[in-house]
Amino acid sequence: MSRRNVLGAGAVTSGGLLVPGSPARAAAGRVVRPPMLRPGDRVRVVSPGSTPDPAQVERGVEILRGWGLTVELGGHVFDRYGYLAGRDEHRLADLQEAFDDPGVRGVFAARGGYGTQRIVDRLDLRAVRRHPKVVVGFSDITSLQARLWRAARLVTFQGPMVAWNDRRLGPESAESLRAAVMTTRPVVLTRDPAETAAAVMVPGRARGPLLGGNLSLVDAAIGAGDLPALRGAVFFFEEVGEAPYRIDRMLTHLRRAGALKGVRGVVIGQITDSVADPGEWDAVGVLRDRLGDLGVPVLGGLRLGHGRGQLTVPLGARAAVDAAAGTLTVEPGVIDDR
Repeated sequence: MSRRNVLGAGAVTSGGLLVPGSPARAAAGRVVRPPMLRPGDRVRVVSPGSTPDPAQVERGVEILRGWGLTVELGGHVFDRYGYLAGRDEHRLADLQEAFDDPGVRGVFAARGGYGTQRIVDRLDLRAVRRHPKVVVGFSDITSLQARLWRAARLVTFQGPMVAWNDRRLGPESAESLRAAVMTTRPVVLTRDPAETAAAVMVPGRARGPLLGGNLSLVDAAIGAGDLPALRGAVFFFEEVGEAPYRIDRMLTHLRRAGALKGVRGVVIGQITDSVADPGEWDAVGVLRDRLGDLGVPVLGGLRLGHGRGQLTVPLGARAAVDAAAGTLTVEPGVIDDR
């Protein structure tokens, strides 16, 4: 089932400026970075969207345990209800329990698929504000990450999920995720010439909080208030399985809705399985046309998204883009609280 057939409409609402934060109650304009994970910490695996493959989850759990983490599975991780990992109330309960348990230091999505949109508005985030924790996921999890940013100014992590596919993800993917959530080192990413969007570049430098995620989910937030305003931010997106004209339609919608007004830069991750009809624009053509006249630096070709060798980056942390040099540098998404 294609995500584009089930996503509804969603609006970008105003958000605060980025300033250094700590694990405390979020205030308007204050960014909260969770404590870094350490060996022995408890982390919870949940399925807010679709059902993961048990063998792939086993592999992902093995990797997390190899870092010394104590891994727990939510009670409904492998449930099935249509294309969802169980009924909404059960997926919501798993997610809520993970956030409410003060002993759980990290929440990892098992997979994306579809369904997170259906439950995010019912989350009670008071515990997240009291006890910020690491949250990892991408794709459909964009809805959850945007909700956490809007309601708690929580920095989250765009990175591989627990349903680990060794054909797509390798040791570099694992190390990138580990370093992002278990160290306070900045995240530095470099354009990969092999990526589809690597040829998309508008030179220049920009700084601002890195915000965005999966393009379909960002576009679907128009009208729902999931996302903060992108004014002053570096806008990041990635996409999978969308024809070039659909990418055009989503970017055009964001422009018409005013969502891209005031962005300081654009960073493009992996554009995977985007097939053009003969004689028409491919994804590179669309991206150049829709982003080239924004008047801001544009950097394409980062290994963030659904493609091979996916890396991890904190969303909400301050980023610096140098498009000509092909680099994105992001401040640590976690703090050392000990």
